[in-house]
Amino acid sequence: MRLDDLPTTQGAAVAEPAVSRVDRPAPRPVRITRAEELRLQLADEIVRGQLAPGAPLDETEIARRFSVSRTPVREALRQLAASGLIEARAHRGAVVARPTLKRLNGMFEAMAELEALCAGLAAERMAATERAGLEAIHKELRMLSHAGNPERFHEVNERFHNAIYAGSQNGYIAEMALATRVRVQPFRRAQFRNLGRLAKSHAEHDRVVVAIMRGDRTGAANAMRAHIELVRGEYEIYAVSV
Repeated sequence: MRLDDLPTTQGAAVAEPAVSRVDRPAPRPVRITRAEELRLQLADEIVRGQLAPGAPLDETEIARRFSVSRTPVREALRQLAASGLIEARAHRGAVVARPTLKRLNGMFEAMAELEALCAGLAAERMAATERAGLEAIHKELRMLSHAGNPERFHEVNERFHNAIYAGSQNGYIAEMALATRVRVQPFRRAQFRNLGRLAKSHAEHDRVVVAIMRGDRTGAANAMRAHIELVRGEYEIYAVSV
């Protein structure tokens, strides 16, 4: 059964819950900050191999390249260091790092278990308005998968997972899930460039959403865990292609 086969939520306003304390209160900000734009650009170049491991990342040079001040560059580098994509060395500047395969697998393994836990709890605890919000996001992702827009799909995909974190009704677990996702995000984002990946991702989401709508805790957890494991496999396919 697919989500479309389930009855739709009636009589409730669609609302997108925010993860307490660790996510922005506005589900769809008008624009991202310059530091965030820089972080995404540099992360893409690192994951694609355009910035090789060990390559220096000079703040002044980056600021000149993107025609910005050093303030957003400094913030972008701080965020990249938190993701493990670069190493910030005291008094020596930052250099590109790349997690070992063992480290990356460990990050994805933790991500799979945290997201599975959130999905299982959400199946039991989500309010009607939260379920309606999740359905709305899921439908938007279906349209984006047909449009073939990986950048926009990634943005809405973040909202999809945020809604499930919030639906767990456990702020502490939600914080841990989001913190882990921030570290894995560049690798999760890269896999959306694989041929046919958007449609596959939406189908994987569909199994998660159907289980949540049914209140099936075990089914939701298993579907989410399988989804993250497939994300890891898709990233590995992407990594060998660049």
